[in-house]
Amino acid sequence: MVTPIVTTVAASPAHGFSKRPLPAIRLLAGFGVVGDAHSGVTVQHRSRVARNRMQPNLRQVHLIHGELHDELLGLGFAVAPAELGENVTTRGLDLLALPRGTRLRLGPAAVVELTGLRNPCIQIDHFQNGLTRAVLGRDDAGNLVRKAGVMAIVLDDGTVSPGDAIEVRLPDGPHQALSPI
Repeated sequence: MVTPIVTTVAASPAHGFSKRPLPAIRLLAGFGVVGDAHSGVTVQHRSRVARNRMQPNLRQVHLIHGELHDELLGLGFAVAPAELGENVTTRGLDLLALPRGTRLRLGPAAVVELTGLRNPCIQIDHFQNGLTRAVLGRDDAGNLVRKAGVMAIVLDDGTVSPGDAIEVRLPDGPHQALSPI
């Protein structure tokens, strides 16, 4: 079995779509990525702030599986890590199949807990026309599949860098599939 790894880490101090790849990011428990516009105890995504700025931030860290970039390249889209707004790009881990509450140790100390799926928005098409449709699919039963990554909260502080191993800890009890948040 291949150990899943972090391939890219990124942040952006300004609200925007893409983030800037960095040599490392620092995660703070209950806050998110230091220096990223989406970090904070309460929601920081502009559309959510407009609805209720006091709701808890369940979207402190955005993770995307690098295999999505491969899939998009095969469809004719040129999308590099961090360009879809993710803080952490992974490889060797089916993020979308993990249940809610899964904990990921990223590197030696940082731990995040998965809270839900990223719900693709029109900003993806503003980045590249037709990309929204490419990050949406249907399963065998015809249900909508959102492939634009997962969201998480930070449980334990730590620095995360490309090449760091990822340890997966599934939650106890019956597993609940990730849903859009």
